[in-house]
Amino acid sequence: MIFECKNGIFHQYRPLAMHIPLEIREEEGNIYATGHIAYGNMQKKTLDNNRDVLLIFQGPHAYISSSWYESKQVPTWDYLAVHAYGTARILTKDELKSALDSMLTHYESHRENGRLWETFDPELLEREMKGIVGFEIEITSIQGAAKMSQNRNNTDYQSIVAKLEKSNEQGEIQVAQWMREQRKGLFE
Repeated sequence: MIFECKNGIFHQYRPLAMHIPLEIREEEGNIYATGHIAYGNMQKKTLDNNRDVLLIFQGPHAYISSSWYESKQVPTWDYLAVHAYGTARILTKDELKSALDSMLTHYESHRENGRLWETFDPELLEREMKGIVGFEIEITSIQGAAKMSQNRNNTDYQSIVAKLEKSNEQGEIQVAQWMREQRKGLFE
């Protein structure tokens, strides 16, 4: 929770979260995440020179039924996730232009008739840029978590993979693929 004192009264604020695309790059051994948000987004106040920013990257995840085990157990949830901590700063106008150009190139260059920076009317870009705030986060720490039934015996592990592979859910199929890769010899 965030607390702020105004006129001797503490006000409590709820944590803020955003779900946005980020561009990740490495420069001279440092890792940076660059993105942008709407100018009206309350979280922009937390980005300028904030030394305590958390980025969460959620990987595939799936419910694991205990009916898939040899013995009676409780169900669980398997997941992959990465938490990256760092220091944020607001981008200058020129840096924002560069970041937007990079993002368009990444997501549009391979598409038929992809819209790259130079294909837009400059006046439109200038007008639209007034409505966003660009930021960069220098990543200072990364923590990964993989809870993927690695504690299960080979029989249970194979059963979990087999059940997940029969699913129509993309996340469950991805969990199965990741698990299969971790114990390749088990499935040969």
